[in-house]
Amino acid sequence: MAIPLCNLQPISAFPVPQRKFPLKTRSLNSYNHLFNQEKTRLQFLVSTSKRIQYISPVKSALFNGYPIRKEEEKSFEDGEKVELSEKLRKWVKFVREIFPGGDWWKLSDEEVDVVISAKPVTVFRALKKMWELIAQDRWVIFTAFVALIVTAVSEISIPHYLTASIFSAQSSTIALFHRNVQLLVLLCIIAGICSGIRGCMFGIANMILVTRLRERLYSTLLLQDISFFDSETVGGLTSRLGSDCQQVSRVIGNDLNMILRNVLQGSGALIYLLVLSLPLGLCVLGICISLSTIMLIYGQYQKKSAKLTQEFTASANEVAQETFSLMRTVRVYGTEQQELGRYEKWLERLAGISLRQSAAYGFWNFSFNTLYHSTQVIAVLIGGMSILSGHITAEQLTKFILYSEWLIYSTWWVGDNLSSLMQSIGASEKVFHLIDLPPRPKLQKLMGQIEFKNVSFNYPSRTEVHVLRQFNLTVHPGEVVALVGLSGSGKSTVVNLLLRLYEPTKGEILIDGHPMKGLNIRWLREKIGYVGQEPRLFRMDVSSNIRYGCPQDVSQEDIEWAAKQAFAHDFISSLPNGYQTLVDDDLLSGGQKQRIAIARAILRDPSILILDEATSALDAESEHNVKGVLGSVQSDLGTKRTVIVIAHRLSTIQAAHRIIVMDGGKIVEMGNHTELLEKDGLYARLIRRQADAVA
Repeated sequence: MAIPLCNLQPISAFPVPQRKFPLKTRSLNSYNHLFNQEKTRLQFLVSTSKRIQYISPVKSALFNGYPIRKEEEKSFEDGEKVELSEKLRKWVKFVREIFPGGDWWKLSDEEVDVVISAKPVTVFRALKKMWELIAQDRWVIFTAFVALIVTAVSEISIPHYLTASIFSAQSSTIALFHRNVQLLVLLCIIAGICSGIRGCMFGIANMILVTRLRERLYSTLLLQDISFFDSETVGGLTSRLGSDCQQVSRVIGNDLNMILRNVLQGSGALIYLLVLSLPLGLCVLGICISLSTIMLIYGQYQKKSAKLTQEFTASANEVAQETFSLMRTVRVYGTEQQELGRYEKWLERLAGISLRQSAAYGFWNFSFNTLYHSTQVIAVLIGGMSILSGHITAEQLTKFILYSEWLIYSTWWVGDNLSSLMQSIGASEKVFHLIDLPPRPKLQKLMGQIEFKNVSFNYPSRTEVHVLRQFNLTVHPGEVVALVGLSGSGKSTVVNLLLRLYEPTKGEILIDGHPMKGLNIRWLREKIGYVGQEPRLFRMDVSSNIRYGCPQDVSQEDIEWAAKQAFAHDFISSLPNGYQTLVDDDLLSGGQKQRIAIARAILRDPSILILDEATSALDAESEHNVKGVLGSVQSDLGTKRTVIVIAHRLSTIQAAHRIIVMDGGKIVEMGNHTELLEKDGLYARLIRRQADAVA
């Protein structure tokens, strides 16, 4: 029968060691009371556990007066089985995920913004681009390859003469021993010298490659449209110039160098093995083929992981640079932890990629060591049987083992460096996409005809705001056209599109009948002179600021002539060092800076001259003189040019051939000053408003 637990009686007290309590806030009596309660509780628990130890298993259908049903026992056992099977299923799923080919190994780039969409860069295409960058110094590469071939042939011959020297000494053949040792020493000296030359030449080639790659990438970025920089970040672009280009430095100096050397040595070892023993050679060849297959899979995985590593690194750099540049805002709003969380998010993804790379490298090493030791076992078994049967000698078996190890290690080095090459190509993929832009054509002569055809535009940062709507305008060569209108009507946007700082959202712009998008942007900007409302001057002397950006060589007399045309010569001559005075923001006034900018535009002798509020910072006298100079320059038959003027000061554009009145991104009026006053439209209202303001 079952024994009711309520009838159990406590046995002798369990001895509890006396504890010492600090007497700080409570009295001694209170601590004694707590001690007695703790002692009683422990006595009951211990006595109960001792009594339960002697209780026999329950065999009846009652426990403590309550019946136990067999269905409950069965459901309890079934629950344990379900829990066990669930754990087993989870372990099987976990093993399948971490096994090569499982879901854990998949690399996702969904959260990486890929701005440039182009076909993937293959190894052959990447090497071709590198050769184009280094082709003019091809003698460095040729010297490196010659030294590489001599080194490989010398090193692959060393095991043969090493074994021959040992066995010739064993057979007491002195003359043969001396000859083998002499050849062995000669091969070691040749291999050492050529190996040094090879390393030096490949290092020089590597330096040339990285320097020219960065130059090409930087020059390409400088020629991109402003919309490109709206979508890209400074941190991402500097990461391409820095870490991505540096990743390419391993291609020639290390990866390609080691791959070619080990391919030559491995090929020589394989040929020697097949000649020495065909069965043994075929066994080793099969192992090398298996190793090469694993190597190719591993290399492709490393290429993709390296590409994601560079993307995540660029994103982390972007977060850090943005945070540092806005540190005052971050400190004011107390968002340090939030910014740290953004940065840690990319670090966690980098750590995940690195973990998978390390695991893949572990599987690669596991495969190599397994196959390598299999080669040794096969060589000993088959080679030993061949020695016993008299087919080969011990010297031949020794040579075979040395060359088989050489072949296996050459295969391993090829695989290891090929995976490194894949990583470098994957990391530099975006660099090659950037520098692979096609060259734009140039026109023989720019006449200056400009045509806007159904042009619509919105800025990338404000896609919902349409700045231009179906804008159509034709400017003939030698014509002076003025753009006027209220603020935000789209005047400056027309100039930005003409300078190719942005591309139209819809429509196209034609220059002399050719789509501007297809023209060489550097050549086009050389033919355009631009004077902005707030010109920026560089921290260099005045003469260099006027000469800045001029496509042709100019003398000091040309610079002074342009300054005189802009009425800047007098105040420049009064500076402490004249034209050699270093420009400082506090040194020149706004009007003086603008006259230097006008002189810069005149010196370029452009076919198209753009004046964006060019007289806004000038006083009345200087404005009158500069207007006269610009008018005489554009009316000169020898240097006839197209002039586009944007002005809020309507007094400066009354002599224009045509005045274009804009509102809401569209042309609302067009004509000369007299015709527009007669229409009594928006232009006439603007004239009256300015006249009232002056009065």
